[in-house]
Amino acid sequence: MASTKITVNENGSLRVEGDFTLVDAQGREFGLGGRTVVSLCRCGFSGNKPFCDGSHARNGFSSVCEARDLPPPKPRA
Repeated sequence: MASTKITVNENGSLRVEGDFTLVDAQGREFGLGGRTVVSLCRCGFSGNKPFCDGSHARNGFSSVCEARDLPPPKPRA
């Protein structure tokens, strides 16, 4: 099975690498032109959403997320 790695960049984007498909809310695929790496906007300032265009740096976006363990999911009723 192919793997996908997502990196939360400090003060920046989400970098997605590997074997993945990106779809919109209606389930339509984005044409990625053969790319196996993309950066997704996390700041909300990109003019090319959902992709990062570097706007985070020009707008002072600041966010550092350290890895942590999540609690187990709650059982569904």
